[in-house]
Amino acid sequence: MGVADLGLPVDVPSTALFTDHYELTMLQAALKAGTAGRRSVFEVFTRRLPDGRRYGVVGGTGRVLDAVENFRFDADVLAFLRERRVVDEPTLEWLADYRFGGDIWGYPEGEVYFPGSPIMRVEGSFGECVLLETVILSILNHDSAIAAAASRMASAAGGRPLIEMGARRTHELAAVAASRAAYLGGFTSTSDLAAGFRYNIPTVGTSAHAFTLLHDSERDAFRAQVDSLGRDTTLLVDTYDVTEAVRTAVEIAGPELGSVRIDSGDLLLVAHRVRQQLDELGARDTKIIVTSDLDEYAIASLAAAPVDAYGVGTQLVTGSGHPTASMVYKLVARAETGGAGAPLVPVAKKSTGGKTSIGGRKWAARRLNAHGVAEAEVVGTGPVPDRLAGRQLLVQLVKGGEVVAREPLDAARDRHATARANLPLSATQLSRGEPVLPTEYVHMGSGS
Repeated sequence: MGVADLGLPVDVPSTALFTDHYELTMLQAALKAGTAGRRSVFEVFTRRLPDGRRYGVVGGTGRVLDAVENFRFDADVLAFLRERRVVDEPTLEWLADYRFGGDIWGYPEGEVYFPGSPIMRVEGSFGECVLLETVILSILNHDSAIAAAASRMASAAGGRPLIEMGARRTHELAAVAASRAAYLGGFTSTSDLAAGFRYNIPTVGTSAHAFTLLHDSERDAFRAQVDSLGRDTTLLVDTYDVTEAVRTAVEIAGPELGSVRIDSGDLLLVAHRVRQQLDELGARDTKIIVTSDLDEYAIASLAAAPVDAYGVGTQLVTGSGHPTASMVYKLVARAETGGAGAPLVPVAKKSTGGKTSIGGRKWAARRLNAHGVAEAEVVGTGPVPDRLAGRQLLVQLVKGGEVVAREPLDAARDRHATARANLPLSATQLSRGEPVLPTEYVHMGSGS
């Protein structure tokens, strides 16, 4: 049984309309001019990290691969375009046969990146590449923003488990993607069942305040939950009086009570009081979970508190103040002519206001110091210097239109933990600062 069989809104049969109107009008004009078939290279990068961030996290690569595979103009989509007169009939005929047949290279999912990093490189004809701009950027910008926030929160948590619980704070489809990105960035579980179903992320959850309020007393509510879910459940203890609730919880579940959850108040103070009370009642193994509008700063402030796990919602799924990674998709090289084998020439936009870009088909490598710690992100065109050949970051994701690098989400999650650990220690600081690695540009040739 698949996602579509269950009727869940998380499986899209075609991603072809996840694009902007002008992508198709550019295609029409290029087809008429005879330039749509020119070999082209587009790159995804960001000119800057969000204010105060020390590194970015590549998130969403796996979803991009799915989107490229499903970028098909079926009869209904073509009928819509024809009815709205978005493009002419020759263009519609071209779209009917559309299949991306080019190559995609990119930083593997979970890797870190910096300003100017060629996070993804899309190569093929202009026509087939230009159509993918919006869907690629929408996925990478969203998922990378969430993954970066999750990574910062995981660093602040210092190994304590993190629960993603932000589904009710964002679009229902974005919630699934956010759960995936959060798990990639270091979260251990999610409350969102659609994310668990689609991506095999562990799901957790017990009860909310409504369950306590439903019953005639807090004792009745706790008794009903323990009778149904067992003594290892998590009881929510801040509906009325926390001290009385903890006492009642241990009376009903005994010292085998799994956890208590605190969702309001001065979490630092309340956690210490609850821990002391649990220990005095003999429930020394009962864990304390805290929720309530947490972000990485709040989590860091609880580092010395007797907290065993954190539940994070709103701040996570909104990127903790930075809901986009500000990535762009730019043409950086194209063939001199439409002929097969024509050499590539670098191209770049020239403008003021910080929107300049660097032309040429790029590679990237991470230089390490004598202690094996990253010290620079090196980006260049042309041949890769021998000293950096073994440190290249881009891997081939799609070859001749076929996905060649699909991997389990856990592999990307593990990769991120390793990449973050190999950064200078200052990468985990939450104070404002510059990117932890400088980006160095090396020009070695035409980059064709």
